[in-house]
Amino acid sequence: MTSLFKFQLSVLKIVILLCVFFVSSQKTFSQDTKKDSIKRPKIGLVLSGGGAKGFAHIGVLKVLEEAGIKIDYIGGTSMGSIIGGLYASGYNAAQIDSIFKKTDFDELINDYIPRSSKNFYGKKNDELYAIVLPFSNFRVGIPEALSKGMYNYNLLSSLTRNVRHVRDFNKLPIPFLCMGTNIETGEEVLLDKGNLVQAMMASAAFPSLFTPVEIDGKLLVDGGVANNYPIREVRNLGADIIIGVDVQDDLLTRKSLKNATRILVQITNLQSIDKMKRKIKNTDIYIKPDIRGYGVISFDKGEEIIRKGEEATFAVYEKIKLLADSTNFYKKPKLKVSSDTLHIKKINSDRLDNYTREYIRGKLRFKPGSTITYDDLKTGMNNLDATQNFSAISYCLQPNANGKDDDLDLVLQENPTQTYLKLGLHYDGLYKSGVLLNLTHKKTFLKNDVTSIDMILGDNFRYDFNYYVENGFNISFGFRSKLNQFNRNITTSFSDLSPINPIGTLINVDFLDLTNQAYFQTIFVQKFLMGGGLEYKHLKINSPTLINEDNLIEKSNYFSLFGYLKYDSMDDRYFPSSGLYFSSEVQSYLGSSNYTGTFKPFSTAKAEVAFASTLFSKATVKLESEAGFNIGSNSVPFFDYLLGGYGYNKTNNFNYFYGYDFLSISGNSYIKTALTLDYEIIRKNHINFSANYANLGNDIFSTVDWVSMPKYSGYAVGYGLETIIGPIEIKHSWSPETSKNYTWFSVGFLF
Repeated sequence: MTSLFKFQLSVLKIVILLCVFFVSSQKTFSQDTKKDSIKRPKIGLVLSGGGAKGFAHIGVLKVLEEAGIKIDYIGGTSMGSIIGGLYASGYNAAQIDSIFKKTDFDELINDYIPRSSKNFYGKKNDELYAIVLPFSNFRVGIPEALSKGMYNYNLLSSLTRNVRHVRDFNKLPIPFLCMGTNIETGEEVLLDKGNLVQAMMASAAFPSLFTPVEIDGKLLVDGGVANNYPIREVRNLGADIIIGVDVQDDLLTRKSLKNATRILVQITNLQSIDKMKRKIKNTDIYIKPDIRGYGVISFDKGEEIIRKGEEATFAVYEKIKLLADSTNFYKKPKLKVSSDTLHIKKINSDRLDNYTREYIRGKLRFKPGSTITYDDLKTGMNNLDATQNFSAISYCLQPNANGKDDDLDLVLQENPTQTYLKLGLHYDGLYKSGVLLNLTHKKTFLKNDVTSIDMILGDNFRYDFNYYVENGFNISFGFRSKLNQFNRNITTSFSDLSPINPIGTLINVDFLDLTNQAYFQTIFVQKFLMGGGLEYKHLKINSPTLINEDNLIEKSNYFSLFGYLKYDSMDDRYFPSSGLYFSSEVQSYLGSSNYTGTFKPFSTAKAEVAFASTLFSKATVKLESEAGFNIGSNSVPFFDYLLGGYGYNKTNNFNYFYGYDFLSISGNSYIKTALTLDYEIIRKNHINFSANYANLGNDIFSTVDWVSMPKYSGYAVGYGLETIIGPIEIKHSWSPETSKNYTWFSVGFLF
């Protein structure tokens, strides 16, 4: 009985163990089967190029995130590489949308260099010429491209700071690749390693708009030329499912091919559209936003294009939703952007033929061992770019051996063009019409020199010759020769020395001023321009109104010493919205050939300060104050301060004054204040109101009378338009002291 019981008990244990094993096996099998059945496919995203039409990619990304889609691989071309690269580096769709809304694409395309990055000589010259062309062997060339892309490079470098040390794009938060085109062979080039910013720049280097980018010895342009839809490359990364976004143009008819940009896009699309037909078949979810009517440079229509991307993605939303993990909704987190502070341990650059490392570091404004921000880095690159001594500039931040700091690897390509032909156009009421022809040559005698000659042809022939050696923070020097002349009916002290012409009577004057200067200058405390030198001036003034033998009022040579101190942080010379301007000058006239017989040595001193600020939105205010006076003996009146008129190039002591005609009031001392309120009604179109007040006369500072109510006042309303040849302005002015009013036109940059 006992044996039988023990046997039954053993059998029961075996049965129980078998049941437990069977149930456990079934459960494990069931879990494995379930796990295999819900294994998520790898999703690859392909973003084509299309310039501004690529904004649609942002709309697509927004909807994909809304559907809970996690992107595993990204491949892009041109604008697709920019948006894809930012997404792969960690940004979500909302952040990319915000970035693009804040970007000024006019500045990006024109490779905007802030005025503050230019030296004083550069500021003067960059505000004279409407057209700048390479000139070699008596042949006029055309620029390689509209933009070197430095603005874009700086922007992308700052945006991708979190992944600045990643050199294998497979190690980005989302594995990424983009396409470029070898401009020498026409072959497509896969970019999946190296400097991420440089790769994106090469992929988006639209021919003629941006200069080619050199990577590993290959000269690359827009990847859309060879492969605008890298579907095969993304599949090779491991993608099971491809979501493709196509924003390229269809072929245009001859009626639509009306400009160079469209023709270039058409050439690019000839092959890519044919290839696209085959690639669409291999795309699992194909998204084609309806962006007809938008062009590759329709950056001002960004929000509309983004909505088109959203609409096209919602059209296939049901297919997209099937790819989402129903058990674990994915939401891409917002990227936490790392600090913009950099500790630069080393600055590495190749040896240049014409520029020393000290010159380069002087332009960067920081040295090895410095702690800087990305804004400081951008400023340094803009300073280098502003010299126009380099045809290509790129840089890369490498991890230093200490593991904490960065090394800056700087790649500079010297500009082979040394001679330029420059053109300008201007009209005003004093000098009348003028066409400006300029020839500029670099490295005439020394490495850092610039030789420039302006020839102004028109109603009054003029010229301006400059030879300048720019040594940065060290002492620079130069020589200048300038001829100014005009004919004008004026009422000034020019006629004071003529006994046969009553003072104050309107006379017709031919004015000629030939000035030669030898000077030196340097940067003082890294902000102020300080200089001085010697001047020889030939002054000739005659009037056919006068009844004498030779009609001469003045014909003398003058010899003087001068010194000056200047500061200029205005963001624009003609329509500033912020900044400060300061200028002071002292000049001592030591000798003269003394045609009038009244010359005695004397000095003049003058100073000007101006401040500009934004009041709100597009409204700005500019406040100016200036003063000048004689020091020492009273002498010839031809160097008096002459006020009146607007829109001409200031020379000697001539200055603007609303409400009075050109050069119509004068004295050997003056003080003036002016206020201008400007509002940009639509882009580059300004309306403004100005008021100015002055006390002017002989020796007004010898008493305290100059602090009394102003003797002269005037007001003006105006309209200004910013154009490629410079500002076009019209101003109507009046003064309560007179019954007259004046309307002035000014066209083009001042010269």
